Amino acid sequence: MCREWAHKAIESIQADFQRSSDTHLIKLEVPGFEQIDFYLKDESTHPTGSLKHRLARSLYLYALTNGWINQQTTIIESSSGSTAVSEAYFARLLGLPFIAVMPRHTAQRKIQQIEFYGGQCHFVEKSDQIYAESMRLAKELKGHYMDQFTYAERATDWRGNNNIACSIFEQMHYERHPIPAWIVMSAGTGGTSATIGRYIRYKCYDTRLLVVDPDHSVFYPYFLSGNANLTSCGSKIEGIGRPRVEPSFVPSVVDDMLQVADGASIATMLWLENLLGRKVGPSTGTNMWGALIKADEMRRQGKGGSIVTLLCDSGERYLETYYNKDWVAQNIGDCSPNQQALQQMLKS
Repeated sequence: MCREWAHKAIESIQADFQRSSDTHLIKLEVPGFEQIDFYLKDESTHPTGSLKHRLARSLYLYALTNGWINQQTTIIESSSGSTAVSEAYFARLLGLPFIAVMPRHTAQRKIQQIEFYGGQCHFVEKSDQIYAESMRLAKELKGHYMDQFTYAERATDWRGNNNIACSIFEQMHYERHPIPAWIVMSAGTGGTSATIGRYIRYKCYDTRLLVVDPDHSVFYPYFLSGNANLTSCGSKIEGIGRPRVEPSFVPSVVDDMLQVADGASIATMLWLENLLGRKVGPSTGTNMWGALIKADEMRRQGKGGSIVTLLCDSGERYLETYYNKDWVAQNIGDCSPNQQALQQMLKS
């Protein structure tokens, strides 16, 4: 009976995938960079509105094929928001209970979306408490802890199968510079950077991978030092950066890393809103700042080419936080120096 249910569950997820088209690749016109083409892979168009839709689908398929989930299993995940929204969506698709363990300061809009899909939110006071509390709940309820931070890099087929890297290179085929000089992205679990980095090497492309990391995250200092025991207070840019080194982060497939100030993430997010005519999330600001830094380096070296980065989710989820000036002033600080630095880079 469990095997029959698992077969139907996998078929339901695959059918949902077939109903969803691929995400768009948006070309940006950025003044001052005539020889460099910028592209945003718009992951906000997934059914649950973010890059994490891909990860959630892969995690469910991985758990089902490993025999970790049956029709009575409660799904538990530690997440600051977007992964939990996507996992709640798939839990509802399969008729399973879902509990998201998250910091109390998570954006209200994400909490509402989790509850919209029938999920429950279980709050902790500090970001580093989500792991132990998720394991405790899974044991208490005899459920399954998805553990995106461990399984993200292995649940996705990095060789192809329409993963995000495969999609990017196929969509770039007819562009002026079809093989990107750089792909730029931030890391939450590290799973997407692992997928992209492995795919680049598997296909023998000359593309290099830059991972941008926000303030107070351990990924960047880990990349420099190799010390996997580092800890911190965690990032203020929701959805990316971590207070500990996650098992899914694979530094050996990353060509370069850049630490991005929180103010720079917000300044670039607001600039992108004017450029696109729509709101994007703060992690997209982090990504785009990194893309502009690499483009500026290329411009100074007299090089042309293309740079691809990710639009992770919509800014509509952050109206009460990152798009609220009072909240930003209290939680991030004065972003005006970063806005001036951004304008100067664009004018150079």
